[in-house]
Amino acid sequence: MKRRKTLALLAVGVGATVALTACGANSSSNSGSGGTSASAGAGNASNNGPKVGVILPETATSARWAGFDQPMLQDALTKAGMNPIIENAQGDDQKFSQYADSMLSQGVKVLIIAAPDGDVGATVERKAKQQGVPVIDYDRLNLGGSADYYVSFDNVHVGELQGGALKDALAAKPGAQVIEIEGSPTDNNATLFYNGQMNILNPLYQSGAIKRVATQRIDKWDNALGGTTFEQFLSANGGKVDGVLAANDGLAGAIITVLQKNGLAGKVPVTGQDASAAGLKAILQGVQYSTVFKPILQEAQSTAQLAAALIKGDTAAADSVAKDSSTDPTGNRTVKSVLLTPQPITKDNVKIVVDQGYVKASEICGGDTAATCAQLGIK
Repeated sequence: MKRRKTLALLAVGVGATVALTACGANSSSNSGSGGTSASAGAGNASNNGPKVGVILPETATSARWAGFDQPMLQDALTKAGMNPIIENAQGDDQKFSQYADSMLSQGVKVLIIAAPDGDVGATVERKAKQQGVPVIDYDRLNLGGSADYYVSFDNVHVGELQGGALKDALAAKPGAQVIEIEGSPTDNNATLFYNGQMNILNPLYQSGAIKRVATQRIDKWDNALGGTTFEQFLSANGGKVDGVLAANDGLAGAIITVLQKNGLAGKVPVTGQDASAAGLKAILQGVQYSTVFKPILQEAQSTAQLAAALIKGDTAAADSVAKDSSTDPTGNRTVKSVLLTPQPITKDNVKIVVDQGYVKASEICGGDTAATCAQLGIK
């Protein structure tokens, strides 16, 4: 992946947008319905703008899709004069394809997709291309696909931040034993995260500064499977581990549960990603070491800018938004992209996520974290 300087985005305050759904946005990660509209696929009846279809992947493994992406895309697309139809496939490939077929039959002018599986996403893109409907890969690049544009974060750098956090946490422990619990093998982002992690950790593995005990990619980012897999690795290693590379906060939470059972929580640094309320609270509690904050509002706004340009057939305007590029090795092509900048979060800077409105202080402060929040000025 080639990274260039990212476009300066619209200066829109996050607080007003997040206020639409901030209450409980990160506390209901195992629930969520499909559509934003009153009835599935109905769109926004009060909006006569051009229809744009959005299909998100799931809600079971990450709270972000329902808590942030869905309302922020709804808001950004509507403000840009479009009529968004937003559905969530809930991890079901067949449902994802059915939503796409329905949206194409309704005459959407642009399709924005975050597929639960890259192959399914690529298949949907071929159907859209046959009907002359441009596609934006949202957050995840579908390898072998034909999307016109891709909007995400610099995901190699996300992995570098994760690897860097673990490196820092284990700096005083030569020969530390590490277990890696990685993301889904069908999600290209998980590959990019891993590549970034290895940019930092491979030299340490090779030198013997730290030792990799085991590594496993977890199908569909399944938190329960991630916890079970970690527990098996931990048991096979005689109950010993000094650090855990967890690919996101959901997996980190499952791993921390296992560590608690074994009296190791708070003694073993665990990484994460997504800056979820659960992950941030775990950091404040001292049982998770780090996460990665990705400002999703910027992702939604960039997507809306691209969609508006594509509806007008203005590729020059679209290209002025997508100034980065990504490589699709399966399709042997380069995809014009927007690659936004992630930020590392440890206990010292949790306040950033709260101050920007992505998580409420009331979601992460209270009880055993109240004193820590007061010390950090989180309110």
